[in-house]
Amino acid sequence: MINFNINFNDYKTISSLGQCFEGRATVNLAKHHPSNSLVALKKFNMDKLKEDSSLVDLEIIITKQLQHPHILPYLATFVHGPEVCVVSPLMAYGSCRDLLNNHFNEGLPEQAIVIVLRDLLDALSYVHRKGYIHRAIRASHILVSSAGRACLTGFRYACPIVINGRWQKTIHSFPSSTKANLNWLSPELLEQNLIGYNEKSDIYSVGMVICELGNGSEPFAGMSSTLMLTEKVRGCTPQLLDCSTIPRDLNGDCSSGNSAGHQRLPVQTHFFPGDCDISPKIIHRRFSEDSHQVTALCLNREPYDRPSAVQLLTHPIFKTIRKSLPLTDLLKPALPLSDRVALNSDDLEDMDSLNNFSNLDIFSCEWDF
Repeated sequence: MINFNINFNDYKTISSLGQCFEGRATVNLAKHHPSNSLVALKKFNMDKLKEDSSLVDLEIIITKQLQHPHILPYLATFVHGPEVCVVSPLMAYGSCRDLLNNHFNEGLPEQAIVIVLRDLLDALSYVHRKGYIHRAIRASHILVSSAGRACLTGFRYACPIVINGRWQKTIHSFPSSTKANLNWLSPELLEQNLIGYNEKSDIYSVGMVICELGNGSEPFAGMSSTLMLTEKVRGCTPQLLDCSTIPRDLNGDCSSGNSAGHQRLPVQTHFFPGDCDISPKIIHRRFSEDSHQVTALCLNREPYDRPSAVQLLTHPIFKTIRKSLPLTDLLKPALPLSDRVALNSDDLEDMDSLNNFSNLDIFSCEWDF
């Protein structure tokens, strides 16, 4: 096992992968000299974070408590000047949000969504068993490795279910600095009423992620927070966009019924990204009934009507995953950070040398976790 030490000089920064924490932290591609391996080096500038610095401590503490194949581990953490540095494995495809922005503007292939969803639910069932609610599940918090393994991150917004040794049936606290996560949060969490919320609020967020991965944009994108909350509370349910859900006035000759002959209610027009400029590909595609069903289960207005992560993993949709077709094949033409970077990193004396790799399209990731 590689020992990732806490000596800053043992890590050579190669390139910037992006920003996180609303631009107050950076994520860099770095080389760990003792092991000659590539890692992601996240730097939190504590001077910029100020009152939110406690969230960094929370993320590090919770992440280090969790050990699961589909949760991004922290290999090392240390302080360097005004920065807290966190070393994690290099997730070569970046986040699912990166994939949508750079290669799949109209959504990931359905089979890719199912694989990512399986890994996400596997991680989430573990998180819930450990006594935490994530409260920030979104595409930018799901990273994909070069082997096609999806990992969950973003635990600075998480909260414990177990308080003073007792498992709480409901939680009433509101996550700090959650503006970026509002569209994904459940209606009961946003309402902040006396009833409170529980781990089922994460399942609602999973449904929002399915829509985000399938449609290329999260529901309620561009909508004011007040209107978004109103729509959620009154029970408006986002859906995967295809020829069975797009309203007829936007979807000329495509049938609005599903393959089983049932009538599906059309989605509201404000669930569409942009100004309802729907591409022909979206208009004529059709997601499986299983995908629509899983999405609807997750987005039930009432928490007790939503299945748990463990129950969702038993859904027949996951039997459709083909072992012969890995996630990496489904993500083409997206390319992971190439092994050639590792082979040539000794020759990268300055940032200008990175232009030699521009044809690989490997430094365009924007990890926002």
